[in-house]
Amino acid sequence: MNDLTVIPSQRIQPVPSRYSPFLQTLATMVIGFSLFLLLSSLIPMGYQYAYRDRIFPGVAVAGIDLSGMTPSQAAVRLQQALRYPQVGKIAFNDGQQVWVAKPSELGFSLDARTVVQAAYLVGRSGGLFTRFSQQFQAYRSGINLPPLFTWDERVAQRYLESIAAQIDLPIIEATIQVNGVEVVVNSGQVGRKTDIPQALAALRTQLASLTDGIIPLVVIETPPVILDASEQAEIARRILSAPLVITVPDAAEGDPGPWTFSPEELANMLVIERVENEQGGRYQVGLDTASLQRFLLEVAPAFVRFPVNARFIFNDDTRQLDLIQPAVIGRTLNVAASLQKIKELAVAGEHNIALEMDMSPPPVTDQATAESLGIRELVISYSSYFYGSSTERIQNIQTASARFHGLLVPPGASFSMADALGDVSLDNGYAEALIILGDRTIKGVGGGVCQVSTTLFRTAFFGGYPILERHPHAYRVGYYEQTASGGYDSKLAGLDATVFVPVVDFRFQNDTPYWLLMETYVNVSARRLTWKFYSTSDGRQVSWKTTGPQNVVKPPEPLYEENPSLPQGTIKQVDWAAEGADITVERTVTRDGQVLYQDTFVTHYLPWRAVYQYGPGTEIPTPEPTEED
Repeated sequence: MNDLTVIPSQRIQPVPSRYSPFLQTLATMVIGFSLFLLLSSLIPMGYQYAYRDRIFPGVAVAGIDLSGMTPSQAAVRLQQALRYPQVGKIAFNDGQQVWVAKPSELGFSLDARTVVQAAYLVGRSGGLFTRFSQQFQAYRSGINLPPLFTWDERVAQRYLESIAAQIDLPIIEATIQVNGVEVVVNSGQVGRKTDIPQALAALRTQLASLTDGIIPLVVIETPPVILDASEQAEIARRILSAPLVITVPDAAEGDPGPWTFSPEELANMLVIERVENEQGGRYQVGLDTASLQRFLLEVAPAFVRFPVNARFIFNDDTRQLDLIQPAVIGRTLNVAASLQKIKELAVAGEHNIALEMDMSPPPVTDQATAESLGIRELVISYSSYFYGSSTERIQNIQTASARFHGLLVPPGASFSMADALGDVSLDNGYAEALIILGDRTIKGVGGGVCQVSTTLFRTAFFGGYPILERHPHAYRVGYYEQTASGGYDSKLAGLDATVFVPVVDFRFQNDTPYWLLMETYVNVSARRLTWKFYSTSDGRQVSWKTTGPQNVVKPPEPLYEENPSLPQGTIKQVDWAAEGADITVERTVTRDGQVLYQDTFVTHYLPWRAVYQYGPGTEIPTPEPTEED
């Protein structure tokens, strides 16, 4: 029979272990750690699974919590929260002008996609430990990512360029123009240039702060070299406001001028020059130098006036000098000084300008005295005679000798008769009379002047002055051998002198330390010319001797020649016979018994034949010759 047998329960005794307590503890720890690892991996896996498509808790961008949001949700959230690009204000100012723009208008925008992607990758990148660490850090203390913005600098530059177009100005130089006699001035303009690179740099800093701000624009101003020409234009207007009159200072009768330049003429002479230097530039307004200089050079010869000593006569009673002709102050036009003066005064608005002259007083002025010149006495006087002279010849003697009356010769100076005589012409008061020309005696201007030169030669000769240049006549002329009684003295032959300006001259030297005053007197009724030298005698004495005429040659036979202009039956003598001869004159000048010098004058006279002219068909007789110069 199958009966259930109940077995009494017995206490089971533990079986003694084969392991030590240490090993048992170690085993327990391993099992525990394994269970921990299993749980540690299961929990994160569950955490990650729970947020598999969302941003882990604790992740924020710019303080905006994106925990548990999908990337698209986070992007929307950031764009709603970070509105700076759309609502921010950046102001640019230039003085009182202000331009305001949103950051978005300057190319500044939020890169939501990129920053959300960065937020989503927190706890999902790197190794296992890194991922768990980031997740834990985000959960425990949070991770705040910075926002990410992008800036297209090209957009900002275009915006700034549009502002610069309103600010920038080109550099404009001031100008002056002359239309007719009207002066037109155009003012200059300061150039302005916006410094766009510097504005972009400031904008970059401002945008990075995500705050509104004002950016002062840097505008570089460049002034023109000439900004304002109004002052110079006014100078030009002054110059053209009235005619310019050029005058002669202290004008005397016969002086040229004045000269008047109309405003139209001045406008053609006006010069506007641009002048630049280290300090800047300006216009220089004035009259054309070349035109003024050309004008001055053209008129300059008319102003030339040589200085001339005063003329005196010696008063034998008072033994002083009496003025007979005032001194002439020398004068020349100073072209350079006049040019400068006209230019300066014209610019200053003057319209009546006197020329600049160089004045040169002569050595002897009107205030000279006999004592100051060393003129104390008559040192020599000589007279020649001209009986038989024609009216024309006498006129020429008077005219020529007057040129020397009151004339002064400086100490040590050489005196030229030709220089003092000047031009022998009809305009200077001379008449036509007989002169020697070549191998004929003909009618010419100034016949009789040699009476004056011969008289001067003899005065200097007998006064003991050195003779520097002397030329005798071609043949013996009777006038120069005449005596006071009207007769002839052959001892005077060889003491004549001819002058033919400007080829033939007579010159002597005043070799004393005193001035020499010459006086000439013509006594027409007595047919006498007297020449006087006043000075101070140094005691010189003159001795002389002459060979008289030697090697005398008779004149050739008379010459008869037909002159168609003479009527039939008329015979006219036009030249006179004279014997040829050689004469030597020696002179010795002494002082206190000492010889100062000796000189010799050798003269060769040609034999001269008489010449007759007759009308056609005239019977030729043998006329009696007469003597005429």
